[in-house]
Amino acid sequence: EGKDNLQLIKGVGVVLEKLLNETGFYHFDQIANLTEDEILWLDNSMSFPGRIKREDWVAQAKDLAEGKTTEYSERVENGTV
Repeated sequence: EGKDNLQLIKGVGVVLEKLLNETGFYHFDQIANLTEDEILWLDNSMSFPGRIKREDWVAQAKDLAEGKTTEYSERVENGTV
């Protein structure tokens, strides 16, 4: 199936979504299940080390994968971000 809109995760914009897609991450459940090693590897691939944990991508992605919304994802979908 098509990829998820990873920009619904606070901290993921156009550039980081492209980077995530290029490294094989397309779905919320993939982000929700990141291992410590994958987080470290992604941190080193991005220009913003520590961002994944600081912005709690894993917890946000878990909610989104379960079909829930977050305050941030609602703002994105309403066009207020």
